[in-house]
Amino acid sequence: MKIQESAEMYLETILILSKKNPPVRSIDIANELEYTKPSVSVAMKNLRKNGYIEMDTDSYITLTEKGTAIAESVYEKHTLFSEWLASLGVDKKTATEDACRIEHVLSEESFEAIKKHVQKHN
Repeated sequence: MKIQESAEMYLETILILSKKNPPVRSIDIANELEYTKPSVSVAMKNLRKNGYIEMDTDSYITLTEKGTAIAESVYEKHTLFSEWLASLGVDKKTATEDACRIEHVLSEESFEAIKKHVQKHN
């Protein structure tokens, strides 16, 4: 399923925050991504409308099954690319920034081939 890069970023951030410090609120996302609260609010409305997240009566955000699948896929790519680039000698900060860009544009086919190659050679 292909969704916009910004939606992938939000879903990945919700996943990461939910692992670090649950429950997740819009303000947590805004702080993590350094976005404005109104921008995050609009994004959460769109993600909720499209079935990627749910918000309870206390405005706590959780990923739906559909949202979790996308978030985990993006996070897997991010983790693999960050670690791989760092193992090649790329500065950790640069590796993380580059991984963030790569994870959104690479096809699933190419990612699986790279993942297989990296796992084979580690």
